[in-house]
Amino acid sequence: MHVAVDRLARFFALVGGAVLAFLILLTCISIVGRLINTLLQSDFSQTILPALSETLIQTGIGPINGDYEVVEAGVAFAIFAFLPLCQLRGAHASVEVFTSFFSPRVNQVLRLAISIVFAAVLIVMAWKLFDGMQSKRSSGQLTFSLQFPIWWAYALSMSGAFVTALVAIYLAVMRLTEVMTGVDRLPPDLEANH
Repeated sequence: MHVAVDRLARFFALVGGAVLAFLILLTCISIVGRLINTLLQSDFSQTILPALSETLIQTGIGPINGDYEVVEAGVAFAIFAFLPLCQLRGAHASVEVFTSFFSPRVNQVLRLAISIVFAAVLIVMAWKLFDGMQSKRSSGQLTFSLQFPIWWAYALSMSGAFVTALVAIYLAVMRLTEVMTGVDRLPPDLEANH
């Protein structure tokens, strides 16, 4: 079971990374286009090479229309796409000032309690994203420049939140099994060192 959950979390992280790489490229192209457009419209270019400047401006050189909207939706998705792997690896920030003094059994119970709280919070987060998506879908709201439905961004983000909630539930069940049986079910390197 752990292998399947790990593969799903890695898949989402890879998709999130690909989306993030695309957004970086899109942003760079848009910035370069904006810079070139500004240079072509400058007094210097309009005085020295007015015909060439106007011809290039007419070709559409400039920022990418709607780049901000695409980046906004894409980054939201990327964040939620990275969360399942972060949750599975225990890569959240943790402070272990007192827990190092506790017995292994107490730490095991604490990990269970933390897993249950994380699962509950992540379930609520996925649920509220679903509610938000439904609200945006029923209202028919569109983005300003590209005019794509806002609920699409919610749906993409919700997919990552849903998978993160599933991972959190899996971890909580495994932690409960560990506490009840006293046998470790999760890999020992699951938790990050902070």
